[in-house]
Amino acid sequence: MKLIEGRLITNELTLKRYRRFKRNKFAVISTWIFLLLIFFSATAEFWANSKPIIMKYQGQVYTPILFDYHPTVFNREDIYVMDYRSLEFKDSDWVAWPLVQWDAFESNSTVSSYPAPPSKYNLMGTDDRGRDVLTRLLYGLRYSMVFAIGAWFCAYLIGVIIGSVTGFFGGKVDLVGMRTVEIIQTMPTTLILITIISIFTPNLFVLIIFLALFDWTKIATYMRGQFLQLRKREYVEAARALGASDKRVIFGHILPNALTPIVTFSPFDIALNISTLAFLDYLGLGLQAPTPSWGELLDQAQKYITVAEWLVWYPSAALVLTLTLLINIGLAVRDAFDSKSSVG
Repeated sequence: MKLIEGRLITNELTLKRYRRFKRNKFAVISTWIFLLLIFFSATAEFWANSKPIIMKYQGQVYTPILFDYHPTVFNREDIYVMDYRSLEFKDSDWVAWPLVQWDAFESNSTVSSYPAPPSKYNLMGTDDRGRDVLTRLLYGLRYSMVFAIGAWFCAYLIGVIIGSVTGFFGGKVDLVGMRTVEIIQTMPTTLILITIISIFTPNLFVLIIFLALFDWTKIATYMRGQFLQLRKREYVEAARALGASDKRVIFGHILPNALTPIVTFSPFDIALNISTLAFLDYLGLGLQAPTPSWGELLDQAQKYITVAEWLVWYPSAALVLTLTLLINIGLAVRDAFDSKSSVG
């Protein structure tokens, strides 16, 4: 195994950090569970959908999960959207359904009232519109991760650029840049964010951009500190002596050696972004209905807390599990990048 690691990771420092991370068994398990959740959410249509994955009907093979078929293909002239449950499969026909036969927007019309408790048809019950809770949790994780990673990437891109430039050039550039950071940090960011979102019609892209515009200051501060520390190192002076441009020095020599804040803070900031989206959705200021959302389920839980406790426990458990996994990973990454740690 050590030989394999050495072949895949040739940098000695990176190899030491990887081994430090791997020593934390909870972090390794958390990483695998988190990746498994991401996989299930990214491929949610194959696990929770009202369309068959593949089927053979009247001698023809169809893949409804990949292609939309008009009802006339199945001799249905009375509907506009195909209901595959209404098909009568003969002896030579067969069908492979997803494990959960509900999509994220479909109501279960077989129950008498909503929200309905967990049953063999809806394993985690339904929400107040009869939609399957398990399906909406699975699809909701996809939107949460797209928002969290998108906002993280945009904020870090802005912060790394501004922090690198201010730390490298110093002087008036540093003065203007850091005063801008201080002004934004003193603003009531949450209140301003809620006000702006309430004015515009929020969607995933708008939410990502608005959060990134206020969330870049922390990483900018740390990157500035890294550049102030590294810009006088010998290898930087050597690069300048060889005629390297400022762009080459910044992105080719200093930035690769200043990645520690980016790597160590990322899991925590992604976790924070997930909880931020849930908070905005809970307030009704996040993703527009009927988009699957954990915060929207928690909002329903408040309304039906005495009669639909499953709306409290399942979304809360999903949120706590995801944040716990990310925090475990973040702590292990932080320890792995700690130069004082010893390699076992």
